[in-house]
Amino acid sequence: MDLFAQQAANKKASRRLVAGFILFFTWLGFGGDVVWFLMTNGGGQPHLFPGVGLTLLAVSGGMIWWSMTAGPTQLVSSTGARRITTPATDAERQLVNVVEEMAIAAGIPVPDVWIVPDPVPNAFATGLDQAHARIAVTDGLLTTCTRDELQAVIAHEIGHIVNLDVRLMTLLTAIVGSIVIINNVVLRSTFYSGGRSRGRSNDRDSGGGAGPLAIALLALWILSWLLAPIVTRVIAMKVGRSREFLADAMSAQFTRNPGALASALDKLDRAPNSEVIPTTTANLCIDDPHHSDWNDQRGWLANLLATHPPTIERIKRLQAMSYSDATPTRTRTPTRTLT
Repeated sequence: MDLFAQQAANKKASRRLVAGFILFFTWLGFGGDVVWFLMTNGGGQPHLFPGVGLTLLAVSGGMIWWSMTAGPTQLVSSTGARRITTPATDAERQLVNVVEEMAIAAGIPVPDVWIVPDPVPNAFATGLDQAHARIAVTDGLLTTCTRDELQAVIAHEIGHIVNLDVRLMTLLTAIVGSIVIINNVVLRSTFYSGGRSRGRSNDRDSGGGAGPLAIALLALWILSWLLAPIVTRVIAMKVGRSREFLADAMSAQFTRNPGALASALDKLDRAPNSEVIPTTTANLCIDDPHHSDWNDQRGWLANLLATHPPTIERIKRLQAMSYSDATPTRTRTPTRTLT
């Protein structure tokens, strides 16, 4: 596919994944209220107030607010990055110039530019909208990449800013965190309420109470909460990987040089592990700074644990857009497929 076809395909995949995430989240919350209503409908006081759903929304809303308020600043400060206000070296002047070029190409305000004191090449973007965006690059990126490769990497991060990927991933990550936090509480409350409901039903010694549908939905809801931390993480990671492919295609659009990003990714993938960028920020980087083996694998377990798509797959897609058949020589090669 050409770059515009890849953009359309990745946007479509992201929309499906986000829609599935929202539907699953809604089932976890308000589905519990439906189950509670069906379980108590045979008695004198059926459950009518959607307390389970509203509680989940309140907890998630609080975590989303905190993540969006403090998250972007903390991500940059956690790496020890410094902001470039007045470029002091030729490398810094080139970086600022490239960021300005790509911002103009994308039609957005010029993001703040930060440099991370890390000899390992990498880059990431933060900020919840285009007006408050930041692009951070490592010292290693400036010394490793040519100007064309640097431009392609910056264009990739600009693509994330244009598509509001940081906002999307911040929202999804906060929701996953809220689900993990209240997982045990919800399950314990469910078992406790279920036990009380069965006790009252036995005391009445009648055929009323929960029917087969209510019992089946209750079992499905409990199972959903048992699997919720895994399911939501898998979906969030799949969204993140889809957005990486989309940002790659955006870089190709802005630079008209997809081969430069393919070359840069190959260099980044060869680099050693970073000792500066924390693991909590790894999913925002253009390439995994810790080179997890899962990022080179395929299968359901890789879908759970990988923060980035396989680099070789990203390079192949970029080469297809540049009509290049060359295959880069790699020092790290996937060793197995996980299914």
